[in-house]
Amino acid sequence: MPQTILLVEDETSLTTFLTSELKFEGYSVIVAADGQAAWQTYQAQSTQLDLVILDWMLPKLDGLEVLRRIRKQSDIPVIMMTARDYVGDKVAGLDNGADDYITKPFEIEELLARVRVCVRRQKTNVHPTYQVADLTLDTKARTVRRGEAIAVLTPREYDLLLALMQHVDAPMTRDELLDAAWGADFEGQVNIVDVYIRYLRQKIDHAGAAPLIHTVRGVGYVLAADWCHAS
Repeated sequence: MPQTILLVEDETSLTTFLTSELKFEGYSVIVAADGQAAWQTYQAQSTQLDLVILDWMLPKLDGLEVLRRIRKQSDIPVIMMTARDYVGDKVAGLDNGADDYITKPFEIEELLARVRVCVRRQKTNVHPTYQVADLTLDTKARTVRRGEAIAVLTPREYDLLLALMQHVDAPMTRDELLDAAWGADFEGQVNIVDVYIRYLRQKIDHAGAAPLIHTVRGVGYVLAADWCHAS
């Protein structure tokens, strides 16, 4: 089955050319002509995509904002394209999660080489599935299940649960959870963690299910199937 690339570019002639070249190389290509369409397409087909080629200057929603939104949900490879050859732009793109960066105009052979590297690197990445009791988190599909039921989480709730599942049976402080789900540069109040833990409990530890998210007094929270020290 061919790898599928989301190509986001508003210049029609370039889109036509790149689509033709990528298909010739054996890739399946989905096209979006503006940032809003790119984000909507990504949300609808994220599990089918293997790579995103993303122009910086786009109508409706610029490429950097699209990149930021994608990175809140996925580690799919993203190659940024731009006509502006500024070091600051490259740094901003890479700092916000781009895997590679190419400046227009470029030779198609160079872009194809970068595509091959990103796709090959993605194939070697491990997407683990975490499980505690009957709670399962699939990092590739970004799905969460409690028994047979799918738990629909926001990106922030997902990141918080992932951090807890990566440290099963090990209590995490509120600061550690804040860093994991909101980032080290978050300037809000630490009690936002308590608010989101409550949201998670409503979706994960629902009525009739054995509680998995426990409060550890004086420390923070822990995810465990059996936590006798919790309260």
